[in-house]
Amino acid sequence: MRKRGFGLVLVLLLGIGVAPVSTQGFKVPVEYFTLPNGLKVVVSEDHTAPVALVEVIYNIGFRVEPKGRTGFAHLFEHMMFQGSGQVKKMEHVSLMQEAGGVVNGSTRFDYTNYFQALPVNALERAIWLEADRMRSLDVSAENLKNQQNVVSEEVRVNVLNQPHAAFEWLDIWERANTNWHNAHNFYGDLSELEAATLDDVRTFFKTYYAPNNAVLVVVGDTTAAEVRRLAEKHFGAIPRQPLPAPADVSEPPQTATKHSTREDKLARTPALAVAWHLPPRMSKDFYALSVLDPLLNSDDSARMHRKLVREERLAVSAFGAFNFLGSNWDMKGPMLYTMRVDYLNDKTADQVLAAIEGVLAEVRDKGISPAELQQAKTTIRSSFLDEMDGGMMPRFGRANLLGVFALFDDDPGRINSILDEIEKVTVEDVKAAAARWFVPTNRTSIDSRPVAKPSQGGAQ
Repeated sequence: MRKRGFGLVLVLLLGIGVAPVSTQGFKVPVEYFTLPNGLKVVVSEDHTAPVALVEVIYNIGFRVEPKGRTGFAHLFEHMMFQGSGQVKKMEHVSLMQEAGGVVNGSTRFDYTNYFQALPVNALERAIWLEADRMRSLDVSAENLKNQQNVVSEEVRVNVLNQPHAAFEWLDIWERANTNWHNAHNFYGDLSELEAATLDDVRTFFKTYYAPNNAVLVVVGDTTAAEVRRLAEKHFGAIPRQPLPAPADVSEPPQTATKHSTREDKLARTPALAVAWHLPPRMSKDFYALSVLDPLLNSDDSARMHRKLVREERLAVSAFGAFNFLGSNWDMKGPMLYTMRVDYLNDKTADQVLAAIEGVLAEVRDKGISPAELQQAKTTIRSSFLDEMDGGMMPRFGRANLLGVFALFDDDPGRINSILDEIEKVTVEDVKAAAARWFVPTNRTSIDSRPVAKPSQGGAQ
């Protein structure tokens, strides 16, 4: 339970076989170009099987949505399946299903993506479908009202009516951060979502769902020349749009420990969410803490689980990650290293925090061993190579990272630097990074406890 995602799930699995990726000398092939209308296009040829992954990534996500429009990024993930100029409602899905494909979409912190894995003979169909909804999404009053209701119900089911209400990635971001972009309700305020007008939604679509605010990625059994031909044919005539100034998501340093409590009427056992601000993405300390991550939270042998569950018997589960919605590498703005600990009713949050601090103090004081360093690097390499071939669907991990690096850095080839940077990390780097970032003054925690039951005293 290290990674969590949510959103419109339209998975139609029809069995696409994929050959395994070799771990020796692995390098992702990358071809990159931009159409005159600003659409970035990334192609990664892979001729091991006659399949392809087509993804379109838009530069709009939870934290970069404008004030007063919370929940719009997620709303549009749903709206994009409601039909377009030449495609009926949900027909995008049925057309991909008929071709033997798999379809999905998701909303992330810094982007929204739409993707399909399919036999390569349906490649043009997928590109045409994506272009048609970018050009002519059916933003009608009926579709808006319908999807407002769907999203509102999703919030109620997945958050409001769940024990602890996903507080380990919703509430903790609001408490740990001070910049509104990092600290608002990412699912969206229901009052704002329900008050959205048709003009609001059409303006949002025109502004953010433009070719010069997007990346088309194709990974699979095709060529860059063929993808260029298809991209120009189907996307080339879609006009670029004026883009708003990029959202300022910078976050000031935290200088004092933050702790809060909440009561939960649906919970039967308490839980603790804990977060530490992370160093800037792709910095030396970022890579060092990426190496430390699996040693702290990965499986039953990791330090946090061993300490909290097995040794001190404080909790029934403990897990953590750089990003509950994806990988370490696919966020642009400030990140939090976040943990959730479901602890026992007869224990306290202070006991759990003390145990967590004990684990981190040992790393800060003594570091990790060379053997642990190599273990962590092996784990990361294995996970990364697996991600390149899979993820939500075949080749999704590779396509998604190519897309976000094109979107964030204008450099999809950056995907080939990750393992090299991980390999450079030393035990000294890990110790120093932990001493700078995994400290109490950089920590935020929320203790979520069941509502206390009233005493049952009887009359005398």
